[in-house]
Amino acid sequence: MSDLYFGTDLFDEFDRLHRRMSGAFGGFPTSLRSTQNGAFPHINVGTTDESIEVVAFAPGIDSSKLEVTIDKGLLTIAGERKQTDAPAEAKQYARERFNGTFRRVVELPQHADADKVDARYVDGVLRISIGKREVSKPRAITVH
Repeated sequence: MSDLYFGTDLFDEFDRLHRRMSGAFGGFPTSLRSTQNGAFPHINVGTTDESIEVVAFAPGIDSSKLEVTIDKGLLTIAGERKQTDAPAEAKQYARERFNGTFRRVVELPQHADADKVDARYVDGVLRISIGKREVSKPRAITVH
């Protein structure tokens, strides 16, 4: 039998502590998977042997309003999505579509080559392909 006694459920205390810590640090995501709710655009990041692939889902944007930059290992996707409201005489009861300026920053792996970038925006999807440096690509080594 344990000599320790807690007046409340220990797991409830851990849950309470977790909620307090999340509230204190909620504005600072620690990774891509823990971004703030409502981050725009939503993105997927993957890799092939040759490149790092970033897919950003950003419908309703003029491609000339998109800005993609890489600086110091950070990929930045910025732009603006114009408001497309109902006619002026219509009363609006709900609004779920994001309008306005946005900026999304993704940390890239060290082997990303900023000189080998291709970005295409088709049907509301921005596809960014970032080449890998030659030294980081997998290679077969012959054993003698």
